Amino acid sequence: MSFLKSKGFKYLKNLLIGIGAACIMVGALFKIESLPFASEFLTVGLLTEAFIFLFLGLIGPEPDYYWEKLYPGLDKHGGTVDGFELSSGGGANLDINTGKMEGQLDGMLGELRTMSGSLSSLKALQEVDFSGTKDQINKMGNFYQNLNEAMANINDSIEDTKVYKEQLGALNKNLGSLNSVYGNILSTMSNPLGK
Repeated sequence: MSFLKSKGFKYLKNLLIGIGAACIMVGALFKIESLPFASEFLTVGLLTEAFIFLFLGLIGPEPDYYWEKLYPGLDKHGGTVDGFELSSGGGANLDINTGKMEGQLDGMLGELRTMSGSLSSLKALQEVDFSGTKDQINKMGNFYQNLNEAMANINDSIEDTKVYKEQLGALNKNLGSLNSVYGNILSTMSNPLGK
């Protein structure tokens, strides 16, 4: 049975149907045109088609959908399929596991609420006016450029302040030296001739 579902068999079946149809068409053409071997072609084509139709009737149709792969047990009477019990009676009697279904529905409702919130956020974002954003970004760029220049000027001022502080220190030393020289001069003037 696995050969009947293989791709090779399906190809062979289509090839035989095509050859049989081609023989019938050629036989009909030959018959209409009164050419030789018309009856033989027509006979071979019709016998091939008859064999193919007999064979296709015996192997049965293929299912269009393979639901049994998704829900194992679906193709068996009295089997169970994920919360459903398949009845072997003539009707569609299903024992439904309502607790499981309610849980699944609650999960789906939660997902729908989350999606609704996300869509609301997207709608709010859509309504935002971004027309002045470019100007604001340019102004912020200018602000940062001016801020960087001010920081550079502050750094220069700090360096100047350090130099000024060093010069004040040197000036203090010089003033201290001058004060001691001046003090010596005053003490010498107050004691003229060594009294």
